[in-house]
Amino acid sequence: MPLSHPMMEERKFRSATRELSRILPGFAPVVGLALAAGALLPAPSALAAEPQPYDVAFVATGNAPLDTLIRQSSSLETLRRKLAVGPFALIARARADLDTFRTVLESEGYDSGTITITIDGHALSDPALPDLLRQAPANPPARVRVAIAQGPLYHVGAISTPGLTDPAAIAALGVHPGDPAAASPLVGAASRLEARLRNLGYAFAKVAPPIAEADDATHTLAVTYPVTMGPRVDVGAITFTGMRRMRRRFMARHIALRPGQRYSQTALDAARDQLLGLGVFSSVTAHTAAAPHPAGQVPVTFAVRERKRHTVALGASYSSDLGIDANVSWTDRDLFGAAQNLTLSLGATGIAGSGRSQTATFGKHTYIVAPGYDAKATYRVPDFIRPGQSIAATIEALKQYLPAYSRTAFLGRAIVARPLGPHLTLDYGAGFIFEKVNQEGESRTYRLLQLPVTLSYDTANSLLDPTRGVKLTLRLTPSLSLGAATQPFVIAKLTGSTYINLEAPGRGVLALHGVLGRIFGGSQFGIPPDQRFYAGGTGTVRGFTYQTVGPLFPDGIPEGGTAIDALETEFRQRIGKHFGLAPFIDAGQVSANGTPFTGTLRIGAGLGLLYYTGIGPLRVDVGVPLNRAPGSASVAVYIGLGQAF
Repeated sequence: MPLSHPMMEERKFRSATRELSRILPGFAPVVGLALAAGALLPAPSALAAEPQPYDVAFVATGNAPLDTLIRQSSSLETLRRKLAVGPFALIARARADLDTFRTVLESEGYDSGTITITIDGHALSDPALPDLLRQAPANPPARVRVAIAQGPLYHVGAISTPGLTDPAAIAALGVHPGDPAAASPLVGAASRLEARLRNLGYAFAKVAPPIAEADDATHTLAVTYPVTMGPRVDVGAITFTGMRRMRRRFMARHIALRPGQRYSQTALDAARDQLLGLGVFSSVTAHTAAAPHPAGQVPVTFAVRERKRHTVALGASYSSDLGIDANVSWTDRDLFGAAQNLTLSLGATGIAGSGRSQTATFGKHTYIVAPGYDAKATYRVPDFIRPGQSIAATIEALKQYLPAYSRTAFLGRAIVARPLGPHLTLDYGAGFIFEKVNQEGESRTYRLLQLPVTLSYDTANSLLDPTRGVKLTLRLTPSLSLGAATQPFVIAKLTGSTYINLEAPGRGVLALHGVLGRIFGGSQFGIPPDQRFYAGGTGTVRGFTYQTVGPLFPDGIPEGGTAIDALETEFRQRIGKHFGLAPFIDAGQVSANGTPFTGTLRIGAGLGLLYYTGIGPLRVDVGVPLNRAPGSASVAVYIGLGQAF
């Protein structure tokens, strides 16, 4: 006769059962601590005064994953060396484990399993056990034995959904008769069904926690999901509250949600994310009315909270070849009430660096006498011409002293960013460069018009500390000289990064970063020095002095090339909560003939030391060249916030 199955009541708080190996170890010490504390409270004289040492032996079930869950969830095991207990508290700890093990068994679908725990061969219910433990010597310790017979694996039997009137939603359950009756997918099915119903327009649909009945004869669970449908509705009036400067008309136009469209929870969440993506709001909460009004429509209200309008940011990094780079920026997040963004920044580059000065030979390590600067203003307008598309206009003045060249430049560009999908973006626009570049004592002036086009794909889960995902960027930059200095040329560059999580959650990550590029239409010295490819340093081959991987002039100054290929590989291993190590090896080459993979391959290796903060890892990398180029240093140090790539 089928029995009412108590498992489902427990499964309400075990919706992530297959993650018990992470959850229960943290839960067990809390239980054990409470039990131990209880043992130390004033009580009758029967309580033992001395801690009772013990050992725990787990009898293997033949199911290795289950054995692991049992051990990790056991307070007897996890607290054995951490928190001493008296005889009565030891018995209480073992009794608590009985309940915990039952939860684990049922969560994995073993609903008729049996658990036996004995202490020195005595059952926990033995009335003589407390006195025996109290009189037992400390050595040898008490022997706790845990034996579990998992029993047959139960499977899902009949599935019913009383109250469900739209058959299009039933597939969202994701469970089928014959599946193992593990708790996690069965409980998760209720939320999946409810989400599907709400995406079909049933804004008030509710799916109650599942009710299960076990048939011990057939070892099956009959599972029932009670459904309350509610009316199917469209989106009604959309209102916004909480703004100080932002204009309602702009916000309504910015989101894709429109009155009259079929209600969808996914569309509601997407609209919320679109508002957050403006960078103006610290929080956005979507509220729906408690009932349709008018009939067939549900009003939606977005309650927002604006961030501080102005912000100041400071940044700095260090490398032993280029010195300290420092910058400060000021941003107005909402210039005119439609999320127009203005950022002014000023940076100082090459402070106390050991690269080449204007007069020193490159091989010598001298301090740069005149640090460079980078002053920039960027104005960004969202929803340019169409919703979701933005335009950013930038003007920039800079002065650089680098190992390969020095330059003074004035730049301007306007770039349109158009999303093509959730992770795909197309950037295109126009820019100009007016500059004076000095290389090997020869100064030349260049005026360039550029039409950059960039296609980007990004699924990485973090900007400063990605642990999974892929980044791919293809950039084509047609360039036309506005004078007679150079011929037209096109810079093509492909970069990519991938992050492979080898030790969840993000504690051991294999990270790879690659660069492949070629310049079409111009010879090596027919292209301005700052537009050529260089390798060496962070981003290409760590351990080598910046720009020194590739062809060199006779005095060791980098020439730059027309083709590049490089690969960075590292393994990021977290140690404890805040620290980590990242051994790395990089390889790359630059050639002057326009063909990748034809230069002199340079290889660097080293170790990164990481300290994880709330905003990202602070990182110190020390790299050495394994086949050092002439004039390059024997070691390089890099310090910054965030991962290397």
